[in-house]
Amino acid sequence: QVQLVESGGGLVQAGGSLRLSCAASGRTISSYTMGWFRQAPGKEREFVATISSDSVYTYYADSVKGRFTISRDNAKNTVYLQMDSLKPEDTAVYYCAATGRSPTTATKAYGYWGQGTQVTVSS
Repeated sequence: QVQLVESGGGLVQAGGSLRLSCAASGRTISSYTMGWFRQAPGKEREFVATISSDSVYTYYADSVKGRFTISRDNAKNTVYLQMDSLKPEDTAVYYCAATGRSPTTATKAYGYWGQGTQVTVSS
């Protein structure tokens, strides 16, 4: 079992930055694909970014490409999401997730989820 705990959310003005962290415990995530997803009020959970186990491959949703950067430190069992040039439409609860599959945008493919961290971007 993998337990995931997100942190780093908060309130920021438009144009600002935040860095989310996802700390894993229970077992090493070095062999897992990791992903970030988000869910805004009244909307379905949506894909944000994913990173392969060896960090070679990353993929982003069009809405965040060029502004967000996903990374990982397997030695620390931690995944990060650097969010720059934040917009009000980025406001959501952000979730970290893990899968034993190859990198994918499919929510259903991820078997382990954190509890989420709130990100609020004011205009």
